[in-house]
Amino acid sequence: MLRKVIVAVAVFTATISLAHAVSGPDRIIPAPVEYSVSEGVYTLKGDGSDIKVKVGDPRFEEAVRDLPDFAREEAYELVVGKKGVTIRAMTEKGAFRGRQALEMMRLLDKDVRYCKVFDYPRFRHRGVMLDESRSFKGKEFVKKQIDALALLRMNVMHLHLTDAAGWRIQIDAYPNLTDHVAWRRGEMYHEWEAAGYPFTNAEDPEAYGGFYTKDDIREIVAYAAERYIDIIPEIEMPGHSMEVNRAYPEIACVGPDGRPRPFSWDLCVGNEGTFRFLETVLEEVIELFPYRYIHIGGDEAVKKDWEVCVNCQKKMKEEGMTDKNELQGYLVRHIEAFLRERGRTVIGWDEIVETGLPEQATVMSWRGTPGGIKAASEGHDVIMSPNTYVYLDYYQDLIKKEPRAVGHLQSLRHVYSYDPLDGIGPEHHHHILGLQGNLWCELIPYASHAEYMLYPRLFAIAEIGWTPQEDREFFDFRERALALIQVFRSLGYSTFDLTNETLKAQTGRLRFENFPL
Repeated sequence: MLRKVIVAVAVFTATISLAHAVSGPDRIIPAPVEYSVSEGVYTLKGDGSDIKVKVGDPRFEEAVRDLPDFAREEAYELVVGKKGVTIRAMTEKGAFRGRQALEMMRLLDKDVRYCKVFDYPRFRHRGVMLDESRSFKGKEFVKKQIDALALLRMNVMHLHLTDAAGWRIQIDAYPNLTDHVAWRRGEMYHEWEAAGYPFTNAEDPEAYGGFYTKDDIREIVAYAAERYIDIIPEIEMPGHSMEVNRAYPEIACVGPDGRPRPFSWDLCVGNEGTFRFLETVLEEVIELFPYRYIHIGGDEAVKKDWEVCVNCQKKMKEEGMTDKNELQGYLVRHIEAFLRERGRTVIGWDEIVETGLPEQATVMSWRGTPGGIKAASEGHDVIMSPNTYVYLDYYQDLIKKEPRAVGHLQSLRHVYSYDPLDGIGPEHHHHILGLQGNLWCELIPYASHAEYMLYPRLFAIAEIGWTPQEDREFFDFRERALALIQVFRSLGYSTFDLTNETLKAQTGRLRFENFPL
């Protein structure tokens, strides 16, 4: 391989100078697959007039012939020499990835070494999830993070749009979702929970929340598409759905007393109105989001109300079910078939593996790695997003130094140590589509706080998803991350102060298991 790795021989501290004479491929994140450097420095022009882009070059086609389709699509060659810059790729997407690699070099320093880069991603899915239900931050925040993903050569943003704490997407057929349950009393999730889950409306001076109009969604999707980033919407079911039951109690579970239970956590699977609701919502969602995947949640269904709901019990008897858990499988299979008929693929959290999952469904493994390992062994495509490595609402350093977080330690070193293929037999590697970091926002109400939790840990996730495992080395990465943090701050992002990280965190002596939930 042409790639050169600069390996650190000591722990980097705040005293290390970040200054370099010039930029180059050895300084960017994610690290390129292969590169060489030579004597000479080129000063990049700010307007891009010195960049030649060649798409579909036959010589490059030969170079990428043996790569998987997804890698060939994003592959690029970047050459910087005395006459300027040339980018070769098979597709416009690949050319864009090359431009972003060059842009990161320029942001680090306009003077760039003469170099040649041949680069392509390790995994097809390299994403992040933003929880917009518990903490709504709006389209400008989302677009700003799309810019960051593009710079990091990531390609998926997953938007968690519905949950008990607020419905965040306009649905024309069901206006109560945005009129009545997109606004709540209580900025912090736990405050709202402690107050008894009070919803309100936009006119209330104490209202917190908001939602995306359809025009907002179209704008976000178009903005992402220009940067070759796909948007996955998540519509939670059957759990995390109290806001739906509050907005439309007529489809909620019905107790033995014949009264609806609008505070139920779960959708009523025994009510045919629930299926009409979900199908209508999903039809409108499909119109807005062109990407093949629709996320249906599927996690943490409580199922307690199903035990007493007259409609759920009736459904169980009609379908010959003996276990309430079978109701979730019934719902998942129905929705999977509905979406498949419309050319879409279901993604769900790993609980859906336990429900008699159709082979076509994709699993997102969040409860550690076992769910993903099981799903892959059963022939399902899997996106690894284990809470034990890539949950970004966890602490980054000592508890006493950090804003309140959900629990556990997720230091930069710990995140970077993850390999999505760990525990996966070679015969199932093709089922691992990639990885995703998740930022849940029960305790993160502000945009600046969200960015603080995202960066630089999202740098690590980007490199895991792109760079070959054998080429990754933490202290080399950390040095590059220190420099890139300065770039992100200059662009207006709020980031964790890596220079002030405790020695225990950066060396790995501060352990995940020492942080109780």
